[in-house]
This record gives sequence, C-alpha cells and structure tokens, in this order.
Amino acid sequence: MLYRNIGKPIFFKMDPEKAHHLVVDGLARAALLPGAEQAMRGMYGVSETPDLAVDLFGIHFPTPVGLAAGLDKNAKAVKGFSSIGFGFMEVGTVTPKGQAGNELPRLFRLPEDEALINRMGFNNDGSAAMAARLSRVKNRRIPVAVNIGKNKVTPNEEAHRDYETCIRELFPYGDFFVVNISSPNTPDLRSLQHGSELSLLLDTVMKEMGRQADTHGIAKPVLVKIAPDVNDEELEFMVDTISSSGVSGIIATNTTLSRAGLKHDNAKETGGLSGRPLKERSTEIVSRIYRQTGGKLPIIGSGGIFTAEDAYNKITAGASLVEIYTALIYEGPEVNRRLHAGLRKLLKRDGYQHISEAVGADHR
Repeated sequence: MLYRNIGKPIFFKMDPEKAHHLVVDGLARAALLPGAEQAMRGMYGVSETPDLAVDLFGIHFPTPVGLAAGLDKNAKAVKGFSSIGFGFMEVGTVTPKGQAGNELPRLFRLPEDEALINRMGFNNDGSAAMAARLSRVKNRRIPVAVNIGKNKVTPNEEAHRDYETCIRELFPYGDFFVVNISSPNTPDLRSLQHGSELSLLLDTVMKEMGRQADTHGIAKPVLVKIAPDVNDEELEFMVDTISSSGVSGIIATNTTLSRAGLKHDNAKETGGLSGRPLKERSTEIVSRIYRQTGGKLPIIGSGGIFTAEDAYNKITAGASLVEIYTALIYEGPEVNRRLHAGLRKLLKRDGYQHISEAVGADHR
C-alpha cells in the first residue's frame, strides 16, 4: 500500500508529465545504487511460476504481463522497470532523429475515469541515443522490445525509410521490435495502416529485418501495433495485410480517440485515451484478430487492464501476452503481483495447467 497511501497522492498533485519524468529518472538513478535492484525486486518483483511463464517468438517471458510503450521513451530505466514484476517491456516510441514532440501541456489525468489522455507526439532522443543506452544494459532480466516510429517531419511516402533506419541502428539491442503505425499524435501516421502504404512499410521492414539477421547471425521478431479506431472492414484488411507480410504478431491496441462515457473535464483534451475506458474495445479487437487468423498470428493484448480478470479476458479472447501502462500510474508497482496472483487463481478455477491453454478459449 506504499504507493497508494504515499506515492500516488504526491504524484497526483504534480503536473502529470513532471511526475512521469520523476518516476522514470528516479528508477534510472535508483538502479545505479548498490543493492537497489535487489531491494526493488524484494518489494515489487514477481517470482516466475511454471503456469504463467510463456515461450513465444523464440523468446522466454517470465510472466505474461509487460509494460507498454510510452513510459520509458528513451530506454533510461530498463533495469528499474525490469525489477518491479514485469515479464517484458517496450521502450520508445523512438524515431531516427530526436524530436521535442508536441507543445505542453500534453498529458492529462482523468481520475474519475481511471484514464489518461496524451498528445506527446513521439518526444524522444532519437535512435542513436537509445542504441547507446541499451548497449550499456548488460544481463537483462526480461525481454526488451523496441517500439519504432517515424519523425513528424517525414512525409508518409518516405515513412518506411524512418522505420528502416531505426531497425538498422537498434537491431543488436532489441529482443524484438514493434512497428508503431497507430499513434494518433503524429499527423497522418494512422494512414500508414491502410492501403498500399501499409504493404510498402511492412515489406521494407521485413527486408531490413532480414538484412540485419544476416549481418548479425540472428533473426528477431517484429510486431505491428494497431489502433482501436477502425471499422470492421478496415480491421479485416489490416489483419490480412499484416498476416501476409511475414511479421510475427500484432499488438492490439494503441490509444483511442473515442471519448464515449467519460466523466472528467479533461475529456475535452485532444490526444489518445488510455486506461479503463479502452478495455472493452481493445478486447473486442483482440477477439476479432484471433478469429480472423484462426489463432495462428500471436497477439499481445493492450488497453484498459487493471485487474487479473481484465488480463484474463484478453487472454481468453486470443492474447498470448498482455501489457499495462495506465494501471501502473493509478495502482503503482504493486499491480504486477496482484495480476500474477489473480491470473494463477483464474487458471486454476478453469482447470488449466498453463496459460497457453486459456489463449483463445472464448472461441472454442
């Protein structure tokens, strides 16, 4: 209850982005202190258990719950986040050139809705800076995914070159890669989800991944992160294109532009909404992808997960792994232990020996 009673009241009195930087920078500095990682694992770590450990994409995930992209944008606190119970984490979104992002303020809390709205705009230090940081992180405890995007000034017809550059510079340092074409905060980015632009982008990405695999002697997975704000026809086309591209999986979903049912005054702010209001729509997208692909394309479910039941619903809908972000802000690092313990109980309740048995159970 340390976070709920002490940390959260302090952070929630601060500007949201200042609190964000305080957490990331604090975790980065703490990890440098002798014994700090061990202390964090003692307070918040999650012990690996056979029923929840997942082997997917040729990678071992000690738990199925990861940290979504957007919190550690520059890979500053990989050791810190690796010590508080996550089974994997995404860093980024990173772009080839560093950029400041959108004007302040650009991050807003909606406490009544247990949600966040952000219009950050891929603020980051650039791919070279991230490569340098990740190169210094030795003996990682959990897999690290690099979430890649395009610079704001890059026109869509040249966007594939930005993704190519990020892969080339960061390939040695990521365990897997995530192609972000679904943030609502970079102009026209979501257009890359449709038509020939999507095919060109994924073709370029897969060719560069192949070149890097040949150079480094190891192949690495790449996933595509999609938006929830698509109709059935658009989703079907996207999934068909992604499936035929040869990528390893899909992350469903990014933030939403919908404001349905929100109570807080900050609902008027522009940007992507994350948190509890996204839960049902993101789970529906997971289910549709699983059904369309016959469960053959692995899915990471993301959006609105606060409880073990939320995570389990995404798993039974078709997700092999799940991610959280907003729940960490509202619930603190204790959330990972609650999710882990709750998932174990739900598996036992339903008679499953391993989490993989529950994946897609809604469709059987």
